[in-house]
Amino acid sequence: MGLPASADALLDTYRTQPGRRDEMLLPGGGLAPHYRPLVEALGALSPGEREARFAASTQYLREAGVFYRVYSQGERAAGDARLWPLSHPPVVLAKEEWEGLERGLVQRARYLEALLGDLYGERRLVRQGLLPASLLGRNPELLRPLAQQGLSGEPLIRFIAVDLGRAPDGRWRVLADRTQAPSGAGFALENRVASSRALADLSREMNVRRLAAFFDGFRRTLAALSGPNSGKIGLLSPGPGNETYFEHAYLARYLGFQLLEGGDIDVAQDAAFLRTVEGPAPLSVLWRRLDADFADPLELFSRSAIGTPGLSRAVRAGRLRLVNALGSGLLETRAFLAYEAAVAEALIGETLEMPGLRTQWCGAPGDADEGLSLQPAFPGKAPCVPGDAAGFVRQEEIALSTAPVFDGGILSPRAVSLRVFLALGEDGWAVMPGGFARLSGHDGTLSMQGGGLSADVWVVSDRPEPPVTLLGDASATRRRLPGALPARAADDLFWLGRLTERTEVVARLARMAEGRRREGAADHELTALIEGFVGGPGDPRGALLTLARQALDTAARIRDRFSPDAWRMLAELVALLEEAPGNERLFGHALTQLAGFTGLVRENMYQFTGWRFLQLGRQLERGLTTAHVGARLLSRENAEGALEAVLEFTDSRMTYRRRFSVDLSREAVVDLSILDPHNPRSLAFQANGVEGGLTGLAGETTGSGKRAARLAVRLRTAAAIEVDPAFLTRIVGDFAAISDEVSARYFRLSGGRDKIR
Repeated sequence: MGLPASADALLDTYRTQPGRRDEMLLPGGGLAPHYRPLVEALGALSPGEREARFAASTQYLREAGVFYRVYSQGERAAGDARLWPLSHPPVVLAKEEWEGLERGLVQRARYLEALLGDLYGERRLVRQGLLPASLLGRNPELLRPLAQQGLSGEPLIRFIAVDLGRAPDGRWRVLADRTQAPSGAGFALENRVASSRALADLSREMNVRRLAAFFDGFRRTLAALSGPNSGKIGLLSPGPGNETYFEHAYLARYLGFQLLEGGDIDVAQDAAFLRTVEGPAPLSVLWRRLDADFADPLELFSRSAIGTPGLSRAVRAGRLRLVNALGSGLLETRAFLAYEAAVAEALIGETLEMPGLRTQWCGAPGDADEGLSLQPAFPGKAPCVPGDAAGFVRQEEIALSTAPVFDGGILSPRAVSLRVFLALGEDGWAVMPGGFARLSGHDGTLSMQGGGLSADVWVVSDRPEPPVTLLGDASATRRRLPGALPARAADDLFWLGRLTERTEVVARLARMAEGRRREGAADHELTALIEGFVGGPGDPRGALLTLARQALDTAARIRDRFSPDAWRMLAELVALLEEAPGNERLFGHALTQLAGFTGLVRENMYQFTGWRFLQLGRQLERGLTTAHVGARLLSRENAEGALEAVLEFTDSRMTYRRRFSVDLSREAVVDLSILDPHNPRSLAFQANGVEGGLTGLAGETTGSGKRAARLAVRLRTAAAIEVDPAFLTRIVGDFAAISDEVSARYFRLSGGRDKIR
């Protein structure tokens, strides 16, 4: 049956590339049956409708803050954050083809599991001559402190990825095994959510396989590893400088795991503990997204600043389980592929249905096949020395198949590879039905760092799948309070509150200064105050941008703790300050954006320990800065100008005029701006909030709690006539002392991260 005219028109300009298979078209040129519903549905839409649907996906990604980090000049150092480059349409795989892939991938996972178990166990493969000993002896991924970990019989890999590419003969080939800390699963989830914004109706019509059941099974596996009475489950991340940090935060939130960094963990008596504001909490399972050599500076890479000293010791003692095991990156050794057929036969007694690319190790005797390309033999961190044959392999290259991408409103073929994920559960290995597709950018590269694209992967079925949720059985749900808050997260939340409030203070001062400049009366006092908050001279817009970036960087470390909308408000504030000229209007817009962030946090964030620390930081900062600015303004010789400035800074002019009169009275201004407990901008209001916040933190009644109580009483009992610059300077000292005591009490185990004070 022929295609509708609208679908034919969509394919008119689509031209396959010589020497490559195409995912959408059959070798003879016809449309593949499993692509037909997609092409017909897209063809039935007008160009404007298609663009509107795709724009909805992009809008979702932007609002959710889905980004990846591009390293500067190819170095593994933090660079710019880029919006996730989702392309349309999705890559579609037929049911029958997927079943064959699934079978071959499960077999390959069993082989890899057995291989790693032998290499970290009895090493029979080396003793029997099936693998050269030098491929282990000089391999940087063979971690000698853990060289016997395979003897326990415990699986050393439980979550892996396999990169696949279709060769010109139509067969899928294994391009690489990803076993160290495979990335992309979170982005595969986000691809699905975003593509559903554009094509939800079509996804249901084509019975696209769902992803949630795969993640639910993996979560259950880790929960079983932890045991009913064991400690917490964490996702161990290198931190926000990593290119895939977004998905670390997303997966931790989605699966209900703690998002952790190396500094969040302590090892004592061969056991791992999470550093929390309530003291050490047992930690039993870690999903590791940190490269193994950085995980333990005590026994592995001594210069690592992002690991946990003693982590290897806890693993050897069996008190901490890692997914995947330290040293699992050994399986990414290209030279092993040269011996794969014989090794697989020895380990699992089967011929691999999905072998790796044809490979020759240059360190083995024999003639080299010059038709193969030269590649490093060992994983990425091993040095490649020219002339050292043992450090290289020769490996075949294949012309990858192409898949369609909308580019400028028309379909264009782009080279494509698939990253497919597998997880080990009680019933064996399970494959995520779909995965993560990479497509080449305009320059031909598939690398996300080099401008490559991504797409959702649809595995179609002949029957609808029942919906799966990770929320559990609603009828059996009991309200559960969040667990103990990690000290590092509490520290970041506290400073996020302080930095956003400090940003607001500078915006208010900058708006006041700009207003006076516009009226022809430059205010050097306000300029000096702005400089004081950022530690030096500079234009107000630059000072504001510096603080906004510090707030956004701090928020990036705790993205799993508050809503994507709140994150978006901060990101948009930074973008606004980077692009707009510094003027009174800009500073007003900045205040509106900050008010939006504060409102979203107040309305949407779960109001438990983390929220209390964020509020505490905000109220301490507001109290400290209000007292500081008030002391400076009230010391002015121009009394009326000073009082007007105090009202403007505390956003209390309208309230003052409604309650009192147009005429300014020093006692009335001080009472409203400093001592009125019902004014959310007054010092008394902040002191009461700090006192209540500290009481809410495990009934804090010593140290900072007592100091906050005394401060609240002092402001409640003070008379307006007593409030002079000296009085306010003492209040500054009180708020600063409370902040220091809170930091010493709760954050001393957070890694000692420096903040802008």
